[in-house]
Amino acid sequence: MIQEPFARGKSIFHTMDPRIKIIVAISFSVVLAVSNKPSVLSMGFLFASLLIALAQLNIRQVLYRLLVVNTFVVFLWIILPFTFPGAPILSIGGLAISRQGLFTCLEITVKSNAIVLVSMALLSTSTVFGLVHGLHHLKVPNKLVHLFFFSFRYIHVIYTEYHKIIDAMKARGFEPGTSLHTYKTYAYLLGTLFLKSSERSRRVYEAMICRGFDGTFWIYRHFSFRKRDLMALILMGFYVLLLAFMQWGFRH
Repeated sequence: MIQEPFARGKSIFHTMDPRIKIIVAISFSVVLAVSNKPSVLSMGFLFASLLIALAQLNIRQVLYRLLVVNTFVVFLWIILPFTFPGAPILSIGGLAISRQGLFTCLEITVKSNAIVLVSMALLSTSTVFGLVHGLHHLKVPNKLVHLFFFSFRYIHVIYTEYHKIIDAMKARGFEPGTSLHTYKTYAYLLGTLFLKSSERSRRVYEAMICRGFDGTFWIYRHFSFRKRDLMALILMGFYVLLLAFMQWGFRH
């Protein structure tokens, strides 16, 4: 079963209307992703850190998720400063480190961490059912909503099947290496996962059709938009608009 460790809590974000959180999270992510001014990036990261504090999340779990993200960012720091064109500031073993390359790495690091922090503070504090409900109310196409829901719902099934196959391989004495046998074994593993996923999706679809599913998820409990939700939307929306204005508003 997929765990949602941040979905339970008593912070202001846990009780907030998911529609507000979805709108703010997407708006913030878009603005910060296309920004390049240091002041905007620093204020965006400050905003993300403040939301994490208000969400009262487990810091250890937050840092663990950031570690996963920054594992990929580290490779940029290893490659980009040496390959990005620009004015060299240091030479190591005949390879020049460019100022623009370092700034680009720092920019990507701040952006990725800030967006992940905001996503954890806003989106992870809602259950997947709440997010799907919110997307439905925001008039997101039903096919996209269904795709998001079923991907989340059944990803753990594929993950479980993967471990079952791995355990069976180990029980038969398989040890990974760099041989052709290892590559063929992993190819068979991926093919088996694909076939099992396809078969499972067909059975689930047929079961839903037998129960009268016509592509619509009927909703019996609806959100109530409260005054504090409106206040939160105004405050957070104003901050996101301020970031956008700082990035583009002062241009002549």
